[in-house]
Amino acid sequence: MFGAFPDAAQRRLSSAVRRKILQMSDATAHIPAPLRDVTHRRVLSIAIPIVLSNATVPILGAVDTGVVGQMGLAAPIGAVGIGAVILTGVYWLFSFLRMGTTGLAAQATGRGDRAEVAALLTRVLMIGFCAGLLLILGQGLIFRAGFALSPASEEVESLAQTYMAIRVWSAPAAIALYGITGWLIAQERTRAVLVLQLWMNLINILLDLWFVLDLGWGVSGVASATVIAEWSGLIMGLWLCRAAFRVPAWRDWPRVFDQVKLVGMLRVNSDIMLRSFLLQGIFMSFLFLGADFGDVTLAANQVLVQFLEITAHALDGFAFAAEALVGQAVGARSPAHLRRGALLTSFWGLVICGGLSLAIAFGGPSLIDLMADVPPVQAEARVYLPWMVAAPVLGLAAFMLDGIFIGATRTADMRNMMILSALIYVGAVIVLLPLLGNHGLWAALLISLVARGVTLGWRYPALERAAA
Repeated sequence: MFGAFPDAAQRRLSSAVRRKILQMSDATAHIPAPLRDVTHRRVLSIAIPIVLSNATVPILGAVDTGVVGQMGLAAPIGAVGIGAVILTGVYWLFSFLRMGTTGLAAQATGRGDRAEVAALLTRVLMIGFCAGLLLILGQGLIFRAGFALSPASEEVESLAQTYMAIRVWSAPAAIALYGITGWLIAQERTRAVLVLQLWMNLINILLDLWFVLDLGWGVSGVASATVIAEWSGLIMGLWLCRAAFRVPAWRDWPRVFDQVKLVGMLRVNSDIMLRSFLLQGIFMSFLFLGADFGDVTLAANQVLVQFLEITAHALDGFAFAAEALVGQAVGARSPAHLRRGALLTSFWGLVICGGLSLAIAFGGPSLIDLMADVPPVQAEARVYLPWMVAAPVLGLAAFMLDGIFIGATRTADMRNMMILSALIYVGAVIVLLPLLGNHGLWAALLISLVARGVTLGWRYPALERAAA
């Protein structure tokens, strides 16, 4: 009996030591870490893995289409296409989680608040899981709305229903991965983002080949491959974030559910969501208005829009670098680091845009022929190709300032300037469309890009003042 007293005393001592260590950890959690110099090498080390990651995205879509194409029927190809578009569009509504997380996590990293970095990861994972469960529960309504917007034949809709009914079960993983990606980018761990993307793509492609070509599962096989790939991606993502789970704050529930932090996340994410809705509305209206000029012009516009997609994917790496560097500078209250991060990332953005403009000017006709094997469409696309030569340079400020403002979580400015830019776009369409036809439509679209860059540039000095 008396021998138990030393053990009890030891346990009390150990508990006291642990409490002391945790108190010391909390006391040092908010000490700002010294900011590293912002160099060209640092910018490129963040940006290049994102560019490579983006380059792998079209490969997966091509494999999905290719394996169902081996079935020798048109309906499965259309079903996978429509099902993927509907679900990707729904998931995209939650892409604000990636952007908002990057800005908030980068600022917490910049001020050395390790506890908040860990707690933030828990918050975004919970948001992702809850949003995914809501999509699973509401899948019937979502599918009906999707088919109402993009009707197809009875056979295609039936197969697409099968595809989506399987794939929707990965919604919690797919949405949570937005948050994980943003969290990793905030800490400049873009190589981990590249590894995560490559892992999911590899798993998806291998399972596509096995399920569809070997087992003959057809559309169900493509959907099942994606579900497994996305859940395995979530597991890989959690492993890549394992350092956060060594910080006790990741499960400090009062901190995780802190009302001020949650309201701040809600404000940031709602601003980004509204801004994204407006941006998507501009591009959707552009395609719808282009349909009034006939099938050939519509097809030509669709081909040329791919050039804008290429530009956006190429610039993503440098915009993401701006998010991380600017966010850390804001967290550390260092306007000098903020300005240098903004300038160096924008410099490399300009290099990329200048190179893209030259590549489109000289190689654009060949790319058009590669994407559209229809002579009338090829000829029509060449007529409007000069707009694509100008687009990368004219859109540079909009793309880069988006990243800068996300990093600073100046999302109210992003929302307000997007509203203003959308109104300018509407005015340009009203004036230019009757005068110049499809040229006027392209001019209006590029005017909206310039308007975003100019209006955000006008708000940039306020961003620097706030950082101080």
